Formats: sequence, C-alpha cells, structure tokens
Amino acid sequence: MKTKRGLIILGIPVVFGLATRLLFDAGSWNALFSVMSVSFILLVPFGIGVLTIYLSSVELVKSWGYRICMPWVPIFGLLILTLLLSVEGWACWLMVLPIFLIAASLGGVVAGHFKLKKHKNENTFISLLVMLPFLISPIEHLIGSIPGQYEAYTYIDISAKKDKIWNNVTRVKAIDQKQDKGWLTQTLGFPRPVRAELNYNGVGAYRKAIFTKGLVFHEEVKSYLAQRNMHFSIKGYPYEIPSTTMDKHVVIGGDYFDVLDGTYVLQQISPDTYRLHLYSHFKLTTTFNFYASWWAGWIMSDIQNNILQVIKQRAEEK
Repeated sequence: MKTKRGLIILGIPVVFGLATRLLFDAGSWNALFSVMSVSFILLVPFGIGVLTIYLSSVELVKSWGYRICMPWVPIFGLLILTLLLSVEGWACWLMVLPIFLIAASLGGVVAGHFKLKKHKNENTFISLLVMLPFLISPIEHLIGSIPGQYEAYTYIDISAKKDKIWNNVTRVKAIDQKQDKGWLTQTLGFPRPVRAELNYNGVGAYRKAIFTKGLVFHEEVKSYLAQRNMHFSIKGYPYEIPSTTMDKHVVIGGDYFDVLDGTYVLQQISPDTYRLHLYSHFKLTTTFNFYASWWAGWIMSDIQNNILQVIKQRAEEK
C-alpha cells in the first residue's frame, strides 16, 4: 500500500510535468504556450510541488523538510525521463534546474499551508494553483518578449612581443582538446573552439571561427588598427548547425539567443606586458532575460576566457 501511495505521490507530478512540457512545445499551440516562458520555467515546477504535497499524507506534510525537499524528487524524475526520451537536452536542464527546484519548493510550502489548515476550499485552491501555467501563459504571450542586448567582457595579461600576440589574435591555429579550458561549456556539452581563419588584415575582411559539432561563426571586420584593435560582426546561421549540436532553445542565431559582435583591444601596461581585452555583445529574446542573461553571460565569458588563455599560451612560447 505504501509503495502504491509513493508511486501516486511521485508519478502524478511527473506525468503533469511531462504532459505540460509536450503541450507547451507543440507547434499547434505556439500562439498560447511556450517552453521559453516564465509561465513554464516558474509555474510548472511550482505546480509539481503543489501536487506532490497535496497527494502526500498530513503526517508527512507536517515536516518543513518534507514540504521543501520532497517536490525535488519528481523534478529529478522528470529530468531523467525527458533526457531518456530526448524531449529535453542536458544543457537546458542544467541551466533551468536551480529555478525549477526553488519553484517546486515554493509550491510545496504553499500546498502544505492549505493541507495543514484543512481549508474547506483546499481542492479548489490546489486546482487553481496547478492550472496557473495554462492561465498565465496566454497573457504572457500577449505581452510578448522584450529583446535585450548584453555585453561579455574578459581580458588577460600576456608577457610577449606585440606582433606575436596580434598574430595569434587575428588567426588562431588548430586548438588541441588538451588546450581547451572552457569548463562551463564542456559541462553543458557545447561545441568547443577549433580554429579561426582570416583572409586578410583590414576592414571588410572575412573571419571564420570554427567550432566542433559543425558550429561556425561568420565574422566581418568592421574596424581595424594593426596591433591595437579589431572589431567584427558575428553571424551564426541556425540552418548550418546540425540539429544534434545544440538544443533548439539555445542555438546561436535562433529565436532566443544570438551573438552580435566582438572586439579585441591590445593595451600595453608595462614595457614587457600587454593586456588583451575581448568584448562581445549578444541578444536575448525571452520573457525571462533577467535569468537567461546570467547564464548567457557566464557561457560567453567562459568561451572568451578559453580563447584568451590559448592566445596567451602560444604568444608566450619561446
């Protein structure tokens, strides 16, 4: 009996989460629902937490630890199930998991309040809480997403001759996997940088930044001062990127995320040392840029720091 009860407590929230995930990503419902929305990333895990505690016994719900932590179990169950079914990618889960766990705990606390108070309208309140994603999402769609532009800035100090540093900036020879220090992008399973090619030094030049898994950045030099700075536009074309390379919700040049430009600036800070600055600008188009921008900034900084440390290593080689 306890096993059956446990399966109900965990199974129904998981089924709710999976069904909602499939519905919110169904093309025929795009006008009302979207996975890339506050309604999904906040209210769906909130609903999972509500259901988990609502289906639990009063004795268990009396524990604050149970109300806060038990909703995490179906969240991890949903994670495993969607990965096995290839419904969701590992990178998306890693980025959304912290907010999913917090929202699920909040749902558990709210549902626990109604359950312990034995409110006469408990069933009605619980139903409304679970239905919130479906009620709020159409309103969120009506308001629409607001595109936002952000900057990622990184730098590194290099003890080498100016011309040697600059030669490694404009053109990056093949990067061995052992030289790749991008821990965050590796963890997320994102493509790693391989090399960068430039047809000539100057304004209008075409630069091609090649990554693993078929990802290519097409870059055009917009301003150029030899051994001082280079500014370039960046284009990533989703149709060139194999569908297995990146989840569609985070693909570069897609509906939600795009990289706009980059700038290298070389500054002398002592007779034998130069500081290489690398700026990039990227655009997000979601209703939760407040959260997505943190992750996008960390990812861009990780990529840039990785490239800068390769340039430093090669420039300082004797």
